[in-house]
Amino acid sequence: MDFKTKLINWYSVKKRELPWRETNEPYYIWLSEIILQQTQVKQGLPYYEEFVANYPTIFDLAKASETSVLKLWQGLGYYSRARNLHATAKHIVNELEGEFPNNYKDLLKLKGVGDYTASAIASIAFNEVAAVVDGNVYRVLSRYFGIETAINSTAGIKEFKLLATSLIDKKQPAIFNQAIMEFGALQCKPKNPDCETCPFKDSCVALQNNRISELPLKLKKTKVTTKYFNFLVCIDHNKHTLIEKRTHKGIWLNLYQFPLIESQKSLTSEEFHLLDVENTVLETIDFEYSLYNEVDIVHKLSHQHLHTKFWIIEAKTLSKQAIPIKSLSEYPVPTLINDFINQFNF
Repeated sequence: MDFKTKLINWYSVKKRELPWRETNEPYYIWLSEIILQQTQVKQGLPYYEEFVANYPTIFDLAKASETSVLKLWQGLGYYSRARNLHATAKHIVNELEGEFPNNYKDLLKLKGVGDYTASAIASIAFNEVAAVVDGNVYRVLSRYFGIETAINSTAGIKEFKLLATSLIDKKQPAIFNQAIMEFGALQCKPKNPDCETCPFKDSCVALQNNRISELPLKLKKTKVTTKYFNFLVCIDHNKHTLIEKRTHKGIWLNLYQFPLIESQKSLTSEEFHLLDVENTVLETIDFEYSLYNEVDIVHKLSHQHLHTKFWIIEAKTLSKQAIPIKSLSEYPVPTLINDFINQFNF
């Protein structure tokens, strides 16, 4: 029995029942694939269901405000996915008359759609023979064939794509692609894979050579930088506060946060008192302050570690841009800010 037949037989028995597997409607498949980039199914499923409930068609998504989309996305991280999702919905509705591109080449032109996502939509929605290669596929193929090429190298990306293309079942590409991804998620897991019940245990190179824990290989990651954030949680006598929208490219673009002062290190109360507040919200108000957390809250992103302190700024009045504290929940905010709002007793 060849590789693809064993794999599809395994999938027919072991696959999870998921809503996006019950349709070949490209909108739902695209939505699920964007959500599941960098996100596990158990975390992404409730978000998918919420998006479908709020935006049952691509026309509904296109009509929504970006703020509403970001608010619904809140907690998933990698917010560029949500911004691209919204921009692509508007493009398809306004420029393509609401019709999804129906092939890999044209899908690849959509904002936020790369090789993997284009292959997934093309195969699942339109039955095109386009092999998917995601983290699960890299892991399955590298272990089964004993491939030592780094999966995040130019050579590795090309090698694994060619291999996946040579293996795909040309008569049922959608089933094959979903099967190999599911196999990596459930059977050939990153840690503690279930090798004893694996249908490939007699032919897996990594298992035969005791190299399961070593494969796949990756080049060293980019160096992680450390930043020090000081959020100013302003509160006046009218129960108003200040928030600002992040407009610079980088993390959390178009999300909201409390006014921010970055520093070169973690500040003590004495050091905060000596800060130059020129060109900050503190420049124009009389205030008293206290430190909410003596120990930095460390928020880890893929390329940055944010050492964070929240400073409680009490003032009689704030600027006209202040908003009622009770309306904070209407704004999309990063998880770091949302956790603080939920914990702090305003």
